[in-house]
Amino acid sequence: MEAYPPGETYKDRRRRRDCIGAWQARYRDPSGKQKAKNFPIEEGGKRAAEAFLDDVRSRVRRREYGDPKRGEITLAQWWQLWWPAQPQRAVTTTNRKLSAWNAHIEPKWGAWRLCDLEFIELQKWLTSEVKGHHTRRKVLELTNQMLRDAVRDGKRIPFNPAAEVQLEAPPKRDAEDTRPPTREQCALIREHMPSWYRPLVVFLEETGLRWGEATGLRWAHVDLEAKHIKVKEVLSEDRGTLFRKAAPKSAAGFRTVPLTPEAIDAIEMMAARFLPVDTVSPIGDGRDLHVDELVFRGPLGGSLTRHNFRRTWIPAIQAAGLARQVWNEETKRTEWWPRVHDLRHVFATRLKDLGVPEKDVQTVMGHDRGSKVTWLYQHSAEDVAAQVLAAMAPAENASVRILKAV
Repeated sequence: MEAYPPGETYKDRRRRRDCIGAWQARYRDPSGKQKAKNFPIEEGGKRAAEAFLDDVRSRVRRREYGDPKRGEITLAQWWQLWWPAQPQRAVTTTNRKLSAWNAHIEPKWGAWRLCDLEFIELQKWLTSEVKGHHTRRKVLELTNQMLRDAVRDGKRIPFNPAAEVQLEAPPKRDAEDTRPPTREQCALIREHMPSWYRPLVVFLEETGLRWGEATGLRWAHVDLEAKHIKVKEVLSEDRGTLFRKAAPKSAAGFRTVPLTPEAIDAIEMMAARFLPVDTVSPIGDGRDLHVDELVFRGPLGGSLTRHNFRRTWIPAIQAAGLARQVWNEETKRTEWWPRVHDLRHVFATRLKDLGVPEKDVQTVMGHDRGSKVTWLYQHSAEDVAAQVLAAMAPAENASVRILKAV
């Protein structure tokens, strides 16, 4: 300070080193850029700097090095980098992830730095603040993906704090609350359906198609002579908007489904009403539904939606005396039984009762693997009890005869 008073400029003044402590550990990262960390005397000085340098150089050689500063960005900033890089998904999947981010993750963790996120805080948040098992599962799935990729992206963080976060077991439901109706009950429902919708209900029960597969069926994919249909595309709905999808729910969804005489009658009845054209238009962006190709349509000739059909379905099951409200512990909502989707389960049960092999049931239903709908609803608790009693009755009668003889 005496040689070079402050406030003056000296050409021969030596450059000030950036070390603010007694020792500075300098190294180069995998890209060759020089890095440094300072160690004051209070932290061990030379020994601490040497130990740090040995560790960093070893991690660089093993390709395990991660620049700590890369993990100092916030989760919201990481989302802006991460989300555009994700592979394109189905519209419904994309919107579900955006909803999980906007409604749950970003409000809670958006301002947090990646390096500050901890396991116990994430576990506490998911357990106490996110409601509903299904919602928790989807939120955890997205959080886990984001942090897992932060580890992969040049080791922004050394490990994924969400990797070990646990979910509670899903709420248990009585099988009787989800068991599909019998064929006799389905016939009773049809009697109370408006005549316009009866062919659709019959078709769903006779083919086991999903709602989007049935409402998206095009006349060109129907072969009445061979008595089968081809499932090649579906109508899907997102935020109240219908659109075409070029593929069913899974690869197994592409399938050939046989037509019973009742199903053929239902198709012919609808075809006679609208005379659908025998073409398959390109899907494009999916917004142009080309309704003139569809087999099943609404009374005004438009495409069918779940919301509008429920206005007919619920009064019908109520008039049939079958409707009951079931509390769903997972969604925290009251649901009506039976559902339209239960007609698919009725079809699966019918195939099993007829002795159709499990593999063939999976193929016709469009399942990738064995599913609970092909066996869980085969018999009610009362049916099983009656069968067991019938099997045990001969033995019980024999024991009674032996006692009388004695």
